Amino acid sequence: MPHDVSLIATIATGFGLAMILGLLASQLRMPPLVGYLLAGVVISPATPGFVGDIGLAGQLAEIGVMLLMFGVGLHFSLRELLAVRRIAVPGAIVQIGVAVVLGMGASLAWGWHWGGALIFGLCLSVASTVVLLRALEAKGLLDSINGRIAVGWLVVEDLVMVLVLVLVPALAGVMSEAGAGQAADTGELWTTMGLTLAKVAAFIAVMLVVGRRVFPKLLWWVARTGSRELFTLCVVSAAIGVAFGAALLFDVSFALGAFFAGMMMRESEYSHRAADESLPLRDAFAVLFFVSVGMLFDPAVLWQQPLKVLAVVAIIMVGKTLAAIGLVLLFRYPLNTALTIGASLAQIGEFSFILAGMGVALQLMPAEGQSLVLAGALISIAANSALFAAIGPLQQWLRQRSELVRRFEQRDDPLAELPMSTDPKQLTGQVVLVGYGSVGRRMAVELAAQQIPFVVAEQNRELVEDLRRQNIPAVCGDAAEPEVLIQAHIARAAMLVITPPDSMRARRMVETAWALNPKVEVLLRTLSEDEAVLLRQEGLGMVFLGKEELSRSMSTQVLDRMRPHHGTVNLRS
Repeated sequence: MPHDVSLIATIATGFGLAMILGLLASQLRMPPLVGYLLAGVVISPATPGFVGDIGLAGQLAEIGVMLLMFGVGLHFSLRELLAVRRIAVPGAIVQIGVAVVLGMGASLAWGWHWGGALIFGLCLSVASTVVLLRALEAKGLLDSINGRIAVGWLVVEDLVMVLVLVLVPALAGVMSEAGAGQAADTGELWTTMGLTLAKVAAFIAVMLVVGRRVFPKLLWWVARTGSRELFTLCVVSAAIGVAFGAALLFDVSFALGAFFAGMMMRESEYSHRAADESLPLRDAFAVLFFVSVGMLFDPAVLWQQPLKVLAVVAIIMVGKTLAAIGLVLLFRYPLNTALTIGASLAQIGEFSFILAGMGVALQLMPAEGQSLVLAGALISIAANSALFAAIGPLQQWLRQRSELVRRFEQRDDPLAELPMSTDPKQLTGQVVLVGYGSVGRRMAVELAAQQIPFVVAEQNRELVEDLRRQNIPAVCGDAAEPEVLIQAHIARAAMLVITPPDSMRARRMVETAWALNPKVEVLLRTLSEDEAVLLRQEGLGMVFLGKEELSRSMSTQVLDRMRPHHGTVNLRS
């Protein structure tokens, strides 16, 4: 047997425990992430039994951070962010500010130095990308307006944290307690900040100029070989290589380097394949990252400092959530959207761990702070699924018992009604188009080209505002609510087209439409074969399934091309 197997022992034990505890967490309807963190606690020095190699685990965690941030970059869409920028950008910034103030206030009351208090507040301000995306996917909300706002909000938080990770090491001397008694040299401070930002700017410029051209071509060249393992190797080596090169040449964090590598990969037509091919490796190292984070957690903080843990959880799950809900309602979005965004952001994750580790390493924050952050993360992540499950019942409870909520939802909203200037000719025999995503947008272009009148019903206020600026009739709201279809004049419409693939809401829309206009034709879209069968059996209209339509279009094209040469061609589906 080899003399030193600490790496293998740490990986084997970490993966094995993570699988068992992750499965247990899943059975208890909690995110598996909770199990991964607990696996780290089990093999940490703070608990009896086997102790993993923290040094090796830390290096494995760095790789996990690189691949996690690479995945975030691959999914970062500037266009999707711009679509919800008016709520996501100010909302994320204000919510970060609220969490930082609450976190600083609590830690300063505990007697911490202001530098550590600031890091602590920042740790509590940013939600977990992994937890949020998986929660939205589980609820089928990722492609909804609520999901797009939540993801856009999180992207803004991530970008702020990337900037924080760059600036904290440069400002560590000023923020540390050791430097508190010394007068800060303003000139030296600005020089340090300027040099740091210049290096970051240089790195970003290189990535935008060189990376956008090199990475897509590199993926194309490797894809031409037809070798799957070479393609995977290309993707992973680019992620880790850029992260390491960024740290070596530009003093940029591994996280920022990997994030930009992912962003540049997104420019390639093979970006989806790159995401799919790297996903198993990203998942594996992400597990090791969370295990290594759990190894740093001291469970004793739960019974030694219960009030502090309670304060941290309250800031994460109450302070942040109420701030997010209030901001969304302030932007005149419905209560359901506000509650969904609030639940999505009521947890903390990977950026919090990275920042907490950096704060302890730079001696800005006490080790107790890292344990409090981890305790808050464990509890908030474990409770996140329950928060999502409570959205519907809470919404009904508030509507039934709160006159203020009912008045708030019934307030006059100029976007919830068609403008008085709308041409009456467009409101008779028109198409009511529900949803203005990629499918709805293409359909609107075709209808406009054929001069067929249509009205758009869309939940995204910014899209509705843009449509009205183009003189396209549009109403803002959830078309599953009767008021929205009434405002779209469904009673006089010729056709209702439902583009979001949400069968539950689609049923309510069809019921409302046929109650007001029994003769209206209905077209629905779904992504599931089982749902397509059920919708057709219920007779809810003409159902379109993506795979079927693609197959039909390709078959038609083949038949049209082949008939002149071969007569009748039989194609098997």
